[in-house]
Amino acid sequence: MPLSLDKLCIHTITTKPWDLETAARKYGAAGVKGMSIWLDAARGFRGGMAEAGRMVRQEGLDIVSYVRGGFFTALEGADRQKAMGENKKIIDEAAELGAPLIVLVVGATPGQSLFESRKQVTEGLAAVLPHAEAAGVKLGIEPLHPMYADSRSAVSTLGQANAICDALDHPNLGITLDVFHVWWDDQLETGIKNAGEKGRIFSFHICDWKDQPDDMLNDRGLMGEGVIDIAQIRRWVRAAGFSGFEEVEIFSNRYWAMDQDEFLEKIKDEYLNLP
Repeated sequence: MPLSLDKLCIHTITTKPWDLETAARKYGAAGVKGMSIWLDAARGFRGGMAEAGRMVRQEGLDIVSYVRGGFFTALEGADRQKAMGENKKIIDEAAELGAPLIVLVVGATPGQSLFESRKQVTEGLAAVLPHAEAAGVKLGIEPLHPMYADSRSAVSTLGQANAICDALDHPNLGITLDVFHVWWDDQLETGIKNAGEKGRIFSFHICDWKDQPDDMLNDRGLMGEGVIDIAQIRRWVRAAGFSGFEEVEIFSNRYWAMDQDEFLEKIKDEYLNLP
């Protein structure tokens, strides 16, 4: 059981009804120590990126990541070039915000093979990594569950993410591990160990997969509400050398509809009850 909330980070999308300023104030008052900021929340802040970062830190929160970049794949070369430009803009925003990491949903394109999409992802990353290095921002490939391999991510496993990292071999490129997306993989322990040996586990997301969810995107569960052995995955991640924040990222129509102050207390309670 965690002894405190010192490693608890919450994504702004988790409490979607709150704007950035409200979320920062509420998280800070609740004793949460980290915040991962989604693009819409940051871009909607009236004072700009630098001021948004100052405001969040004034509430006693570390900015853990900026979410999300990626979507490098497309049938047309012009569209891929546009994606690279958008990712460079996101890198600049992260640097201004003071976010050390950008989470990447890398993309996939109907009408082309996953092998071609992964090739385009690798090429896109190679094109933007010098920009990220110059800005002092890291990029974390987030493998997504295979149900999203049609149009969201051609990278479904840690093995595939590790292979891209191996191919590019850049210190600013690593992996974001979300238990929701990778819990099913029978090679998960090996993938975590391999990523840890090369210092590539940049961030760690927690929530739960509910048995028979009502919606495959917007019905994630709180920790302990579903079927994921979060404690085991957490042990593997810690054994691999990761000691950073544990980030609660929940998309849930049900939780978004409830009183967000009550939801925040539930998040804290379930986090503290993790074995």
